[in-house]
Amino acid sequence: MSEDTDGTAGASSSETPKRRPAWEVLLPEEGATEDMAAFLAGFLLPGDLVALSGGLGAGKTTLARAMIRELAGDPRLEVPSPTFTLMQPYETRGGRAVIHADLYRLRGPDELVELGFDELAETAVTLVEWPERLGPRDGETLSVDLSLRPEYGEGARFVRIDATPGMRERLDRARAVRALIARTGWDEAERVPMQGDASSRAYERLVKPDGETAVLMIAPPRPDGPPVKDGKPYSAIVKLAESIHAFVGMDRALIGLGVSAPKILGENLAAGLLILEDLGSEPVVENGAPRPERYSEAVRLLAKLHAADLPDRVPVGDGLEHVLPPYDAEALLFEAELMPEWYAPAIRNTHLPPDARRDFLALWSDALKDLLTERPTWTLRDYHSPNLIWLPEREGLERVGVIDFQDAVMGHPAYDVASLLQDARVDCSADFELRLLGLYIRERRARDASFDLQSFARSYAVLAAQRATKILGIFARLDKRDGKPGYLAHLPRIEGYLARNLAHPALGDLRAWHETQLPSLVAPTA
Repeated sequence: MSEDTDGTAGASSSETPKRRPAWEVLLPEEGATEDMAAFLAGFLLPGDLVALSGGLGAGKTTLARAMIRELAGDPRLEVPSPTFTLMQPYETRGGRAVIHADLYRLRGPDELVELGFDELAETAVTLVEWPERLGPRDGETLSVDLSLRPEYGEGARFVRIDATPGMRERLDRARAVRALIARTGWDEAERVPMQGDASSRAYERLVKPDGETAVLMIAPPRPDGPPVKDGKPYSAIVKLAESIHAFVGMDRALIGLGVSAPKILGENLAAGLLILEDLGSEPVVENGAPRPERYSEAVRLLAKLHAADLPDRVPVGDGLEHVLPPYDAEALLFEAELMPEWYAPAIRNTHLPPDARRDFLALWSDALKDLLTERPTWTLRDYHSPNLIWLPEREGLERVGVIDFQDAVMGHPAYDVASLLQDARVDCSADFELRLLGLYIRERRARDASFDLQSFARSYAVLAAQRATKILGIFARLDKRDGKPGYLAHLPRIEGYLARNLAHPALGDLRAWHETQLPSLVAPTA
């Protein structure tokens, strides 16, 4: 999916949000209590504290036992009360540790120190009965207060749930997900996490008992990160989507043009939630190499889109529109600068002096200036193998499923062609690239008599080089800042693409800059 991220997950607004009321629920029988336990367990993370309050017999241990069994994935797990041992540790699915503590008989805080409570709780989900004996605590806390309600039947309980701000955000999102799933008829489906991308979005595959599937997309509104230039955050400068509205608008617009984007089966736009048609997982690559016939159809699809006169705004629904921002000089230059900022020092151990960085930006500004005057089109931005699904049961161009386009902008058509033919994760030879470029040009000419081959060829080289430059910076940043070293495996491939692009005459001055500052990124001259 997307290979860009601004790294602002967890950032917060400068305004203090209004405190929301606690969530109050009547649980009519013990089965409902167990269902609530399973729901609460679903969004807990290591380091979380669950404070279970209520009088004797209110159901604290019942709730804790059900939560531990859910976390362990074992409905028959023996979970004794830790009244006398004070603490009982468990290992759960995924290696997460859980601590169940009952502090009713706690003699004093020194006893917890002796047991190593604080150290264990730092990396475990901790369920605490009689939490008032802990005293003030740091970190995220879910407060669950239980009381018996015999007037509603034997085993009926009333539960009041509150949380610290970060935990409350997770609680509210989980409630919204549960409501959406129930409203759309997917409440009996198993939720299976899917591999995510470099962004803050998350995906789950919903699998019904009869085998029917859908995809749950969790994409809460993007919080603004800190200002990085001219008082603006990274996401605003490089034109990343701020909310799920962008995906919805582009999805419906693409479907309207006959593109196989996933149909929306359910939505909660305020919470950033969608249930989407599952297009499957049939790739356009095989054994790490492009499938030529599938890439050919993906190229033809781009040619069809680029030959059309496409608007810069698309309807979202209920009178709302999404405006596609321009992929302007500010965005393109800021992205290119990620290479000297992150890749050069982290990967090449080269700290470029200020004058070299100024020259770098000036040269890029000059290389890009002519492109920005050409008629823009939809630039999907991440049109490459991870985001293309092959749909053999469909016909023609509808066999190409497209799943990532929320960061679409109004840009030059050459960008997405370069994104596909210089795939950051797949080896695309120069010969293969040239053959498919020829296919794109023939398709464009057949659809658009005004298509200018010479101008397009120059623009392709420039934007392919800009994209490779950007990705070198992003992948180095994902490793150095975000602790995701897996992206480093792709750097040699991207370095090769950049060297290939710098050989174009339109980039002669930038090639000369690299020969001086980062010579390892320039292919040897013949």
